[in-house]
Amino acid sequence: MLEPNRFMIKEQVKFLQSYCTYDIYDEKGHLIGVAQEKLSPLTQFLRWFVHKNLMATRVEVREKPDDALVFTISRRMFLLQSRVEVHDSLGELIGYFKSRFFSFSGGFHVYDRHDRHFAEVNGNLIGFHYRVISTEGDLEFGQVTKQWTGLSLELFTTADTYAVEISEELSEQPVAKMLVLAAALATDMIFKSGSR
Repeated sequence: MLEPNRFMIKEQVKFLQSYCTYDIYDEKGHLIGVAQEKLSPLTQFLRWFVHKNLMATRVEVREKPDDALVFTISRRMFLLQSRVEVHDSLGELIGYFKSRFFSFSGGFHVYDRHDRHFAEVNGNLIGFHYRVISTEGDLEFGQVTKQWTGLSLELFTTADTYAVEISEELSEQPVAKMLVLAAALATDMIFKSGSR
């Protein structure tokens, strides 16, 4: 699943569901993976009454067609600053994201498993385009761009579609690709969707 450098992430349109599911496609339009929130029955129930951004969540990203686990994204409950962790298929921490305290354009900080702050995810003011760049701003690791899905989907659902482009320099670095893909999913699933 991590071979391509370009991906399309499409949220499945669901009504009266308290969890999100995303299909992941390669640049040729082949379904190569699925990202789905895994919530306890109690958490699913509480989401009808408690703001989603305040609650814990866990997302499993699985490869198609065999449903093998590729990585997970998780966030505990928080009050001021959220921390979103990314674990590989063996459960080992590979990195994490921390939300910013004050940001008009969205985005978050990216850390490796050794707590080194090495990248930023920066959004624009309307929140439809994100860049994953080094902390110095001289390297771009990838981009996440929201795609227009048509008037009816945009007006009547919260289902979004994102194009993810990963830098060619990361072609042979699966951990870096996992972090960029996780950043794309976290941007919508964890940091944005609860505020829509």
